Amino acid sequence: MWMTCAEPVIDVVQIHVEEAAILRGTRTRMVAAPHIGLHLLRRFDDRIAAHLDGIAVAAGFGDHFIESALEAPDTGPWFVATVGALESGNAARLDELLAHSSSHRLAMSGVGSAFGWVSPRKLRGMAIEFFGSGDPFRREVALAACSMHRADPGPWLDTILAEAAGNAHVRAVRVAGLLGRMDLREPCLQALQTAQGWDQLHAARSALLLGDRYLSLKVLADIALAASPCQRLATALLLKALDVRQGRMVLQPLMEDPSMARITIQAMGVLGDPHDAPQLIRLLGEPAYGRLAGEAFSLLTGVDLVDAGLGGAQPVDAQPELRDDPDALDDLDVAMDEDNDLPWPDPDKVAGWWQSNSYRFPVGQRFFMGEPPGVGNGERVLRHGLQRQRIAAAEHLALLQPGTPLFPTSAPAWRQQRWLDAAGA
Repeated sequence: MWMTCAEPVIDVVQIHVEEAAILRGTRTRMVAAPHIGLHLLRRFDDRIAAHLDGIAVAAGFGDHFIESALEAPDTGPWFVATVGALESGNAARLDELLAHSSSHRLAMSGVGSAFGWVSPRKLRGMAIEFFGSGDPFRREVALAACSMHRADPGPWLDTILAEAAGNAHVRAVRVAGLLGRMDLREPCLQALQTAQGWDQLHAARSALLLGDRYLSLKVLADIALAASPCQRLATALLLKALDVRQGRMVLQPLMEDPSMARITIQAMGVLGDPHDAPQLIRLLGEPAYGRLAGEAFSLLTGVDLVDAGLGGAQPVDAQPELRDDPDALDDLDVAMDEDNDLPWPDPDKVAGWWQSNSYRFPVGQRFFMGEPPGVGNGERVLRHGLQRQRIAAAEHLALLQPGTPLFPTSAPAWRQQRWLDAAGA
């Protein structure tokens, strides 16, 4: 009789474990997707939460399946296992997971994201324990958890920034900027002078978010004008911080280099100068760039191509593309064409819309989602925009108000909604 009842339960628990792990991997794409808004992210996060609840209710029946999944250091299984340990308060299990994940990037990503997923009350007291630990990975996890929950680590952040090097120090530089710790601008600038690659980009971003408008801009400009994995993100951040005239000086050499076409199109949308709208419209009919140009046009004007009836059919000569994603910051190393989830625009309809509405967009002024960047506009986009637009809105808001924490657009959707409601956004 026990076997008759238990076997179906075990099958269901296995499904919960597998689905939660898969969905966690998919979520990495969703938080940077061009077609996902906060309401859709909430529905997706509710699915993950339901599977995690199913595993928790099973009270150990899923342990075998989790252990099997952990044999491959993928993000999803480590996320599932760590959430379970945190929710149940199983300190021994958590210690085991931390010890075995610290040498695998994807496993580390899964463990770290679990700390951002669970409720802050589940982490109460743990941050102090981790910060006081001699284990650099625990200190790095504690810093990441604080940034994801918008909790200031206080003097611990100062202490780690005073250290000469190490992953925890690199993380501390990032966290100082994300949390708006204006008093830590100088340590971030010091780190910027020695950092390389992604660490240099994150140090420049932190210094910029903390009010620096000299060295951080110089470094970002150097990255923006040289082909590298960091180029796209550096260019977008730089153009948000510059005025239109200065941004035009950065954009011009990119426009003259055919190999920089995609970065240039995205940069025109970020710069937000209506001067570039006709060029974006001309690109709408090109299969390789049409959807990307449509997204840039929407970022400038705020018009939703689908809702406004400006969408079109897929060109017959358009081919899907598989590309490496060098800008991936999490566990997505290979992604389908980044345009896949964007609508195909109708060039003639968009041109007609622009002819009727261009008077509202004076050339030489910056526009973001149809309005000059501002607090009200940024908060509106955070609530109603799509993920790429929301990421841009968060950066605009932080740059407009140095010292303001950068809104975490990848946090669990229900927490984001609570923060927005509390702010009255």
